[in-house]
Amino acid sequence: MENIIQEMEQYAKTYHVPIIEKESLDYLLTFLKENQIKKVLEVGTAIGYSAIQMALNLPDLKITSIERDIDRYQEAVENVRKAKLESRITLLYQDALDCTLEDTFDLIFLDAAKAQNINFFNHFEKNLSSKGYFITDNIFFHGMVEKDESEIESRNVRGIVRKTKAYLAFLEENKNYHTEIIKIGDGLAISERT
Repeated sequence: MENIIQEMEQYAKTYHVPIIEKESLDYLLTFLKENQIKKVLEVGTAIGYSAIQMALNLPDLKITSIERDIDRYQEAVENVRKAKLESRITLLYQDALDCTLEDTFDLIFLDAAKAQNINFFNHFEKNLSSKGYFITDNIFFHGMVEKDESEIESRNVRGIVRKTKAYLAFLEENKNYHTEIIKIGDGLAISERT
């Protein structure tokens, strides 16, 4: 299975597909094991890298993952097939905010459009089990969140940074969750339902 992982890493590099940083992935896998997570909802499949890594490392884990980009979705379907994980990874081609799920999950992993994190959180909160967790990746947005806005040239990036800061404030003020910011990789927010 190492080949499939290397192939995905190479593909991501060649085609500029963002995948989870190694440090963040290691943290996530350890977290899943330590908290005996059995069901994960991932918002933002991309090419299936995180989902496949989770499934390969935790043999009892079931993952549902949502992707709205058709090319990335098709690449993920192919990667899941190559990894022989179709029975444990369910891929949904849909805009996450249009997706209605009946299932509940031990952990919801937010790794899609950063500007939509508050909406994703609110939309899928009903699908989180009573002792569940949200984990949000890229909370530092490539170091931009700590910069002064005047230093950021791109208007688009400024907008994403503003929304990421708003999301961090939203987590901090949310009394139903205890949130911890993990300063590894591009930053992870771990929000535990209280």
